[in-house]
Amino acid sequence: MLTLLLRAKVPNDRYNRLMLAPLPLDGIRILDLTWIIAGPVCTRILGDFGADVIKIEHEQAVDPIRMGRPIIGDGPTLNNSGFFNYINRNKRSILLNIRHPEGSEVFSQLVTESDVIIENFSSGVLESWGFGYDHLKELRKDIIYCSVSGFGHSGPDNHYTTWGPTAQALSGQTIMSGLPDAPPAGWGFSFMDHTAGYSAAIAILMALYHRDIAGDGQYIDLSQVEAGSVLTGSAVLDYTVNNRAWKRVGFPPGNHAWEPQVAPHNTYRTLERNGDDDQWIAIACLSDAEWESFVRVLKLSDDLSNEWINDSAFSTNESRLRHQESLDRNIEKWTRARDGYELMALLQSAGIKAAVCQKPGDRVETDPQLDFREWWQTVYHPELGQSTYDGVAPLLQLTPGSVRKASPMFGEHTDEVMQEVLGLSSHQIADLRAKGVFM
Repeated sequence: MLTLLLRAKVPNDRYNRLMLAPLPLDGIRILDLTWIIAGPVCTRILGDFGADVIKIEHEQAVDPIRMGRPIIGDGPTLNNSGFFNYINRNKRSILLNIRHPEGSEVFSQLVTESDVIIENFSSGVLESWGFGYDHLKELRKDIIYCSVSGFGHSGPDNHYTTWGPTAQALSGQTIMSGLPDAPPAGWGFSFMDHTAGYSAAIAILMALYHRDIAGDGQYIDLSQVEAGSVLTGSAVLDYTVNNRAWKRVGFPPGNHAWEPQVAPHNTYRTLERNGDDDQWIAIACLSDAEWESFVRVLKLSDDLSNEWINDSAFSTNESRLRHQESLDRNIEKWTRARDGYELMALLQSAGIKAAVCQKPGDRVETDPQLDFREWWQTVYHPELGQSTYDGVAPLLQLTPGSVRKASPMFGEHTDEVMQEVLGLSSHQIADLRAKGVFM
C-alpha cells in the first residue's frame, strides 16, 4: 500500500487497451456493506472485473480505513487515505442510513435491483437489522448474500467477534510465525483479511455461475478463521502424516533452510543504493552442483578475499551446514561490495537462485519485469491527484479486468445511484436527505 503515494506514471498502452476491453462482470450489481479490509478486498476484485460495486456508507459509522495511513496532507479528510484508495478503487459510494425507516425502504429497493449483497459484520448483525437471508430472498428470490465473519454463523463460537490478527491467531498462522525460543510473532500486517477477501470473491463467482445454470441465488457463510486455516497446510500435513507438531525454525539474523537443510540459504547485505544502506539479496544453493556454480562465479570475480572457498569446510553440503555461520560471513563480505541487482543478474545467469529483497519503491521504480508487463496503472483522484495502483491479476486474454477509477469520495455517488438505479427524482432525493436518510 505504501507505493500508492510514490511517483505517478502516465497512463500507458496497456491501460488504454484494458479500458476498451470487455469486462466479464459487466451488468452485475453488488451492494457492498463491507468495511476495514476483508470485505473491501473482495469487492475490489469484483469491481476490477466490471461489477458495479455500490459501497453503502454512513456518517455515524465511517470505515476506519478512510482515515488510515498513508495520507496526503496534515490529517485525514475521509478522502485522502492512500490505504482506502488502494482497497476501494472501481467502486461507487452512497450514504444511506439503513436503520432509518425510509432508509430501510430505499435499501430494500436497491436489493431488488442488485445481484449480490456482501457484508463483513459480526455474525447476526444484518439479521438484527431485519435483513437476514430469508427476508432478502423475499425481496429478490435469486439474490446472492455473502457474509464474512470471524467464525461463521453457526457453531458454539459464532457469537465471538474477531479482528484480522485475532483470526490469524485462531487459524494457526501466528504460532507458525517468528523465531524459535521466542514468542509467536504473527505476520505484522493482516494478511488474514486479504485471504478472506479472496475466498469471498471466489465464492461469489461460483454462486453467480450456479445462478446462471440453475436460476437460484444462495447464502454464502464464510468463516475468516477457516479461510486462514488453509494457509497452515504444511503444518497440518506434517502433523497428520508424521504426528509432528510445528516448530518455528531459523535464528537471527539468518533465513536458513530447515527442510531440506542446505547451505548457503540466507539473505546477505549488498552495496548501498541511492543513499540507502538497508539492501539485501537472497541466495540459495540447493545442491552441490549449484554450489560449484557459485564457486565458479566467486573465482571469476577475481577477489582475493574469496580464498576461503578452497577451504574443505565448505566442500560438501553437510560440512557447509556445520560451518554455516562462517559461510554466511564470508559470502556477505563478497556481496557487501556489490550492487544487488547486478549480483542477481550475474548469479541467475550462472543457474544460481538469487533475488534482490525488494522494497515498495523498488517494485514501482526499478523492477524491469513489472515495468515490461506495464503492471502499474495511474488514475486521477480528486484529493490524492494522480495515483499509482498495482494492476489486476490474473490477466485474462479476452476479458481482462482494469483499473478504471480511483476510490470514491465519501458519498460521492448518492444522487447518481438513486437516480440511475431507483429512478428517484431530484425532489425525492432532496426530501429523503432532509429526513436524514442520506447521511
